[in-house]
Amino acid sequence: MLQRLTIQNYAIIENLEVDFSGHFNVITGETGAGKSILLGALSLILGERADPGVLFDKQHKCVIEGTFLVKAEQVAEFFIKHELDQEPQLIIRREISAAGKSRAFVNDTPVNLGQLSELSNLLVDLHQQFDTLELSSAHFQREVVDALAGNASRVQAYRGEYTKYSQVQKELSQLITERDHANAILDYNKFLLDELQEAEFTAGEIETLDSELKVLNHSEEIKHTLSRIYFQLREDEQPVVQQLKQLQSSLQGLAAFHAAAPALAERMQSTYLELQDIAEEISQLNDQVNYDAERIALLNERLALGYRLFKKHNVSDTNGLLAVQQQLESSMQGVLNLDERITALEQLRESLHEKLQTAANDITARRQAMAAPFEEKVNALLAQVGMPNARLKVSLAQGALHAYGQDVIELLFDANRSDHFAPVGKVASGGELSRLMLCIKSLVATSVHLPTLIFDEIDTGISGEAARQVGIIMKGLADAHQVICITHQPQIAGKADTHYFVFKNAAAARVTTGVRILSQEERIHSIAQMLSGERPTAAALENAREMVLG
Repeated sequence: MLQRLTIQNYAIIENLEVDFSGHFNVITGETGAGKSILLGALSLILGERADPGVLFDKQHKCVIEGTFLVKAEQVAEFFIKHELDQEPQLIIRREISAAGKSRAFVNDTPVNLGQLSELSNLLVDLHQQFDTLELSSAHFQREVVDALAGNASRVQAYRGEYTKYSQVQKELSQLITERDHANAILDYNKFLLDELQEAEFTAGEIETLDSELKVLNHSEEIKHTLSRIYFQLREDEQPVVQQLKQLQSSLQGLAAFHAAAPALAERMQSTYLELQDIAEEISQLNDQVNYDAERIALLNERLALGYRLFKKHNVSDTNGLLAVQQQLESSMQGVLNLDERITALEQLRESLHEKLQTAANDITARRQAMAAPFEEKVNALLAQVGMPNARLKVSLAQGALHAYGQDVIELLFDANRSDHFAPVGKVASGGELSRLMLCIKSLVATSVHLPTLIFDEIDTGISGEAARQVGIIMKGLADAHQVICITHQPQIAGKADTHYFVFKNAAAARVTTGVRILSQEERIHSIAQMLSGERPTAAALENAREMVLG
């Protein structure tokens, strides 16, 4: 419930404070006095964007503050979600600086406009003339039907499952696309992999084979050189090894004459032994090197295959080729894994779809059950507010599962009992839409907790008995809700529990807006003026008295 609205430096309001009752509050006043300015200020603390042009005094900031009395459970989830401290009395403040910067606070804690708007939806239902466009909104129409069907918790649970279902659908679609792309090159990758697996190269093999081929291709030169070296070392007329042995013996003979000779002789002995080993290994190596035309042909074929694969896969060695083979094997395995994941997701999707279908059927059944009673009640209210020939019909057509069930919901309207129903936004006039919205909200209010209902000139286009009936409906709403209504209709004003009069003050060359609560006699006089003009007649006064007291 909105207890108090404080406005400073907004539009033509310099400083204003209004305390509202918890029942039916009516705001009246001459056109241009500033009635709708009050709601403009209120909309700022409900999350509307600020315009710095609304500052009354451009040198000072604008401050709008609303004090609400709320039930703990009403806003508990919001305060927990945003980690705010909850108190029984809720104060929302909006500040607009002279530079145009806007700030918002909930119980002195800064919040952003999104949070403010989210909170305001829990506190106030603001109905303005242009809000009748909501009646054309499929989302609004569905919310009305579900509110009256008691589907709120069911739809919320369904939406949670539908979100999971949508995520699975999205992931499944991505995997199928990925698999299709993989399958498009699967055959070629399999050919490449088969080619590499058939080649059966081992680590470093091509480099080893290349070295072997060089030896075989130069075997004659290698054997000739090795034979010559071996001959000079061991079989020449004066073999190098034998000469070295003789020189070592001579050096050893000097041991008695020079202390350094034995060491040198020992080193020469080591060299002699090393040359003998070298000569032996050269001989063995020479025996191993043999020209083999068949082996050369085999190596050339093997190396040709290897170098062709190098070029095909843009690598430079055998290990690079083996890495490509491993990548292809992983890729092939990945395709198999994709198929397994897709199968698992398809099974999960089917399971979720079955659960959704069951939940959607339940939601649909409840919607269908409430349709006829809702139509009957709305049509009765329409007759009450001066539209006896108007009819509303709820169209429920089943379609594919979507975020709110499986139904396509549409409110159809026939203003003249012609049995030609059409979408409500296409055939209803502005006045008809306003009264239809009032009838619908009065029904919804009994099913959903709308703490404060605000109507801005919802009575446009009606008068007389229709206006009186609108006042009766609002009075009934005020039994369980706080209702604030801006009106020009005396029949509605007469039903109020508290009557506020908006007026202009002209002082010090400045025009400002003021608001005051009317006493009973002042109410009678004001309503009489609404009936007959600035100087009300005795009949108008009597009529006004009957409206207020009767």
